[in-house]
Amino acid sequence: MAELRFSTEPRGTSVVVAVQGELDITSRQRFDDCLSEAAASSDRVVLDMSAVDFMDTSALAVIVGHWRRQAAAGGMFLLAGARYRYTRALWITGLADRLPMYDSVDEALAAAGPAPALRPEPGAEAANGHDARESGEPEASSG
Repeated sequence: MAELRFSTEPRGTSVVVAVQGELDITSRQRFDDCLSEAAASSDRVVLDMSAVDFMDTSALAVIVGHWRRQAAAGGMFLLAGARYRYTRALWITGLADRLPMYDSVDEALAAAGPAPALRPEPGAEAANGHDARESGEPEASSG
């Protein structure tokens, strides 16, 4: 079994947490602590799972907990590079359809968008065709 490694890297207004190795019950606390530190430094966390070789349901619970906390606080928690073969639990539980998932870190960072600028004047969102109630989930393109 390869050694589990975590790294965090600030990227613009987001922080990218890269995981390499196996996420299971024995690494659950380290994984949770790493994501907590990332969330303390940015309200936009991208979890790079491209080098995850195995993930069990204890790791899935950590991911879901952080996703819910970030969303409840108005932030974003995005997954990048999850490979079905190694992160099957995301699909088996149906969470792959609910969690914001992207093929690459760059795609997730693009979805996280730039830092919010000064708040627009009231009503500006409607004038620009944007809904003020956006959930932070990626929008489907219409064309």
